[in-house]
Amino acid sequence: MARLTVLLALIVAILAAPAQAATLAETKRALAREMARAGAYSGAYVVDLGTGQELYASKPDAKRMPASVEKLYTSATAMLLYGPDATLTTSVLANALPDETGTIIGNVVLRGGGDPTFGTTAAADLAKTLADGGLKQITGRVVGDESAFDAFRGPPSSRFQTSSDVGPLSALAFNHGRTGQSRPYWQTSPARFAADAFEKALERRGVKIKGAARSGLATEGMTPFNEHVSPSIATITRQMNQPSDNFIAEMLIKGIGAQFGGEGSTAAGGKVMAQTLGQFGIRPKIDDGSGLSRQNRTSPREVVQLLSGMAQSEHAEAFDASLAVIGRNGTVSSRMRGTAAQDNCHAKTGTLRDVSALAGYCTTTGGERVAFAFMMNRVWPASARALQDRMTAALARYDA
Repeated sequence: MARLTVLLALIVAILAAPAQAATLAETKRALAREMARAGAYSGAYVVDLGTGQELYASKPDAKRMPASVEKLYTSATAMLLYGPDATLTTSVLANALPDETGTIIGNVVLRGGGDPTFGTTAAADLAKTLADGGLKQITGRVVGDESAFDAFRGPPSSRFQTSSDVGPLSALAFNHGRTGQSRPYWQTSPARFAADAFEKALERRGVKIKGAARSGLATEGMTPFNEHVSPSIATITRQMNQPSDNFIAEMLIKGIGAQFGGEGSTAAGGKVMAQTLGQFGIRPKIDDGSGLSRQNRTSPREVVQLLSGMAQSEHAEAFDASLAVIGRNGTVSSRMRGTAAQDNCHAKTGTLRDVSALAGYCTTTGGERVAFAFMMNRVWPASARALQDRMTAALARYDA
């Protein structure tokens, strides 16, 4: 009897799977039904990546606020310019290498290179390396150099001031700009904070330091002494996209400006991003790296053209891996569980007070690979997410 029950369950499962599949006409109707409820300030676009065929379009060229879907542009630019395997460097400089007694005469400079992941563990690792290498004493002090970026602590959305959405930006950011205390929560001088933390890490390793840590600049001709390398750009973009980390996004756009645009500013990084993304035939208006700005503008078609272009690039695998998996992790960990979209769709969410967006890739029931962008403005985000969830699940059931 038990065997018969198992057999019947297996037959039901086999018969049920094809029933979930949907034709193109059925898929279009399902998407249109939900888009009709999204309002006049919403748009959608879907393309079959295998054939290039447009599967669905609703106001695909109207420019809208993308919210955190903007991070797709930031991560794509970072991968295209740096490469997924590239790293960001935080350097240790000195006037001269340690003498025979292990003493450095003068200051040691910790110079930031825009690594958004730099913090306690990295400083401890650097200190251990230097102490194990024979460093015993610094006759000067530890200086934190954040000069690779401009002095603005925040993005345009907060009028370039520190805010709870981002935290203080700095080329020598440390622990995401947090103090580790409830008051004050944010660091007022990230460079000085990082220098002080590095000083303490060195002292714990037995290194004697005469002066107190401060912020400042490396002087010309200083000798590179050691360095810390960040996780790969692929890892950093994954850490940004899956939880939608605004701090990392704003650090990356400034870093892109510093490395490729002649200035470590949001504006310079935005110009580089616009130029780089032009290779996909798109012209989004880029005001920041995170999508917090209400001045960002792009269309569903542009987002899908980016997704299509990255899917055809040498960085396709790393870019896709940076996205959250529906029903599994990141900002979509609890969404669409038990639907055809779970595990089969990878996406980036976007939310502002009246904006909700979802864009990414799906491998459908029929084995097709599709790129989609659902962008909804002037909506209640919770209601819009429900529409997007039904649309994505319907898209995942598509079978050509």
